[in-house]
Parts: sequence; structure tokens; C-alpha cells
Amino acid sequence: MGDIKLMKGNEALAEAMIRAGCDAYFGYPITPQSEVIEYLSREVPLRNTGMIVLQAESEVAAINMLYGAGGCGKKVMTTSSSPGISLMQEGISYIAGAEIPCVIANINRGGPGLGTIQPSQGDYFQATKGGGHGDYHLIVLVPSSVQEMVDFVKLAFDLAFKYRNPVMILADGAIGQMMEKVELFEQVPRATVLPDWATTGKREGEERRILTSLFIQPEEMEKVNLRLQEKYRQIEKNEVMFEVQNIDDAEYIFTGYGLAARICKKAMEIGREKGYKIGLIRPKTVYPFPYNVYANLTHKLKGILDVEMNAGQMVEDVRLAVEGKTRVEFYGRMGGMIPSPDEILDYFEKQFIKGGE
Repeated sequence: MGDIKLMKGNEALAEAMIRAGCDAYFGYPITPQSEVIEYLSREVPLRNTGMIVLQAESEVAAINMLYGAGGCGKKVMTTSSSPGISLMQEGISYIAGAEIPCVIANINRGGPGLGTIQPSQGDYFQATKGGGHGDYHLIVLVPSSVQEMVDFVKLAFDLAFKYRNPVMILADGAIGQMMEKVELFEQVPRATVLPDWATTGKREGEERRILTSLFIQPEEMEKVNLRLQEKYRQIEKNEVMFEVQNIDDAEYIFTGYGLAARICKKAMEIGREKGYKIGLIRPKTVYPFPYNVYANLTHKLKGILDVEMNAGQMVEDVRLAVEGKTRVEFYGRMGGMIPSPDEILDYFEKQFIKGGE
């Protein structure tokens, strides 16, 4: 068993970064995730890990530092929040095209534009559908607790190097700011053996290693894209993660991710006390999305209520999953507003029990 501590989500994320053997962090402060770089700046100098922590001059600089250091085969990570992640999109597309592993955490705030510093889930489309240019995917993990903020850092690095693909931890401001008890994993030694694709400089007699996303000839560019698409199919086959509760007798399903899923769980519990047979589906990955877990329940369900802190984004994937075979309704709050369990249950009763009165 590792250390057990009471930690804020952002600080737990930073601590997990150190313990996961991260070689370098490049970032830029932005609310509500500035505690990450503050924690690293305080803690890393006190430990003999050799990790580099650098405040870049901008988010654009930070993502391109990930490109360079990640291309050297190192474990590298950045964190930001919604507008900052938007600035990184060109670099993320380059990194995906060059197949360089790295980890990016987005602690969502309300938008669009500068918006608010309050928590939101408005970046789902950006994260899962490719916010930059071209046909690419990030692996996207969605924590719903401070413990998962810790666990997903280690998992993210493992997946990034397994598939040579950027991985995003998509959380919201509330998960970043809340404090919970966490169990921290033991320190992972920093890797001393680099992968065989890493750019380490050309030595006499060696083949030159070039990591790029630039392929001028269309035939070659198509071959690269086909290889990437095959990789994404493998990710979709092997890396789907989700949690289900009370689905065996469920007539209705509440679903959401991150903080919204926690609130759905409480709403489900209240609903069951009132006699409603409600279950819960919580995706832990939203790319790859757990389409089959929804599809396999459509024959027995009267409906699904999707809850998000946005105008309706993951709900599109839920509807794709069920292919019109069961009713899907959406309830959302925006701009940093957080729904309560009672209002979710009230909306459920209005739509499904009282017939939309």
C-alpha cells in the first residue's frame, strides 16, 4: 500500500506525475489548474528524481516543448484549462501525426471564449473528435474522483507509450479543486533505456531517426493515415473502460462522465428509494467510447437520461450507441453551473414518468 493523504485534485495530479517517473513538465498557469505547476515547482527541487519543471512563455510553447522532449523518448506532460488547450491544438495534431507519446491534462472551465473559471464539461467534442486538423484521435480518460486523477496519470503514460499516441486526462475544475483521501502509488524510477524510435542523435553506422508529420506525397500520406486508423481500431478494441451500477434490473439508465457521473449516482440512489429501477453507466474513457455497453441494454430499457455540464456533447455518442432503439433525453447545465441530484431526478420524472408534462 502506498501513502494515503488528503489532497486537492490538482495537487494529487502533480504528485502522481512525480511518482510516475515523469521526465519533464512544461506548462503555463491558468485557472483552475495553476496549483499543478505551483506544486511541482515546490516539490520537485526537494526530491532527487531529476525531473524538469519549466514554465513556458505560453501554451503554444509548452505543447511544442512536449513535441521535442517526447520525441527524445522521454515521459513528458503538460496541463492547462480550456482556452489554453485550444492554443495547443496545432501542436497536438503534429504530435499525433508524428506518433509521439505524451500526456495532456485539461481541467475544464466554462466557455466559450474566456468564459468563467468555474467547472464545466464543454471540451468533450474538442477532446474526443479531434480539436486540431486531420484524422487523428487522442486517448481520453475522464476521472470522476481525486483518486482517479492519481491513477489515470500512471495509466496515461502506459497507454501513451503502448500506442505511441498522446493521451488526454479530461477533468473539470471541480475535480481539480476538491479535496479527497487518495492512496498514492510507490515511486516509479525514471526510465534509463530509451525506446528504439527515440531521436537521440545519429551515430556513425546508424540509421537516421526522423519523427515528423510532414509527408508531401499523397500516396505516402495516405499510408500514414491508414496506419494511424488501424492503431485507433486497436485502441477501440482493447482500451474501453467504464463502470456500471444496478443495470441488471434497470428500466432506466442515468449516464454522465466526471463530476456529472457522481451526481447521477446520487440521483440514481434517490430514485431507487422512490421505487424507480434506475441504473448507472459511467464511461472512464470517452475515446474509445463504450458504445457496446449502451447498445447491449437497449432491448430492456425504457430510456436513458444523459447528464452533462454543457449543452449536450457526450449525448451524441450515447445516441449513436443505441441507434434509436431506446429513448435518450439530455439534461445539462452550462457556464460553470453544477446540477444537483434533486433537479436531475425532477427532470427524469417529468420526462419519463409524467410523460413530459
